[in-house]
Amino acid sequence: MKSCIRIPRILIPARPERHWSVVACDQFTSDRAYWERVKREVGARPSTMHFILPEAYLGEEDEERIREIHVNMHLAMTDEWMVKLDRGLVLTERSTSTGIRRGILACIDLEEYTFEKGVVSTIRSSEEVVKERLPARVALRRGALLEFPHAILFYKDKKDALMRWILSEEMECLYDYDLLEGGGRLKGYFIPEEGAVSVVRDLYSRGTPCFAVADGNHSVAAAKAYWEEVKSGLSEREQKSHPARFMLVEFVNIYDSSVCFYPIHRLVKEVDAEAFISYFCKHVKCKREGNVLIPALAGGAPAVSKTDELIEEYLRANTGKVDYIHGDEELFSFAKEENSVGIMLAPMEKEDFFAQLKKGNNLPKKTFSLGEGREKRYYTEGREIRYD
Repeated sequence: MKSCIRIPRILIPARPERHWSVVACDQFTSDRAYWERVKREVGARPSTMHFILPEAYLGEEDEERIREIHVNMHLAMTDEWMVKLDRGLVLTERSTSTGIRRGILACIDLEEYTFEKGVVSTIRSSEEVVKERLPARVALRRGALLEFPHAILFYKDKKDALMRWILSEEMECLYDYDLLEGGGRLKGYFIPEEGAVSVVRDLYSRGTPCFAVADGNHSVAAAKAYWEEVKSGLSEREQKSHPARFMLVEFVNIYDSSVCFYPIHRLVKEVDAEAFISYFCKHVKCKREGNVLIPALAGGAPAVSKTDELIEEYLRANTGKVDYIHGDEELFSFAKEENSVGIMLAPMEKEDFFAQLKKGNNLPKKTFSLGEGREKRYYTEGREIRYD
């Protein structure tokens, strides 16, 4: 059976240091002060900050920002901000509040991925993809020389046999530094091609029932959409090896002891707070703490679906909008703002994850998170996605 995993040539920072890596663009969407601090600290230093469009700024001069990102990528290659490794994989070790999360950086074949409901595939989304969120991400990828992933894919290995075997081998350390804004520490090790072949073979055997996108669902969906654009102008022969057909991702064992599922809370903004609270509590029994509601619902897909359904019904008849918040403290803080209400959800059980994806099903959007905002994947490694 042909594998959906490829061994890439990965770009890493020429000078690995804390200013290089920044957190995923879909974090701290309601906390612009976070991104302003990062921008000030990074300044003009080499950093992936120059290659991303934080969602906190979406809708504000997007086209101009995207053009600047594309220019920055070319300048970074010209000024040798990065070095290209020989063909191989990268093992990452990321310190978090729950321990050391280990992952394997490799490429996936986007021809083997889908987010369509009811379609069974080797690689699939874990949650509903909101197509309205894709255009800005596709626009950023369109014309970009490089990609820097924050996508994490789960595989199943209850005994963690693959990772224990990898760790038994001697590997070259590529980088080892603390991350910005309390993101913990990041280490990377190189797995050369001769060893990478065995890793990919073993990894592929663990994609049962599938490899599922645990984090970065919209980024992978955008990469797929962009590939479909590129693909339409290529011959069959060109399609087989074009760099845009593949995407760099991090594979993480769902049974890694550091992997914990956290809820993604809802923040309803620009509403009559008391009116919304009255409406929501008529349908779901809740405990109230200030302007934060804690529904008496078990964690997981049904609770998320019910919560989102009620929010959508209310907003259809009234003004307001919804945001998605990582972290209990952050939710309570934002809920103190005028005309805002927080809804605190319970975490999903890890064992329910793959069971929910059978027969091509998806979880509702924003059902769970891998850690708090600062524990999400930081942009570090890159890859060329077009011929320049």
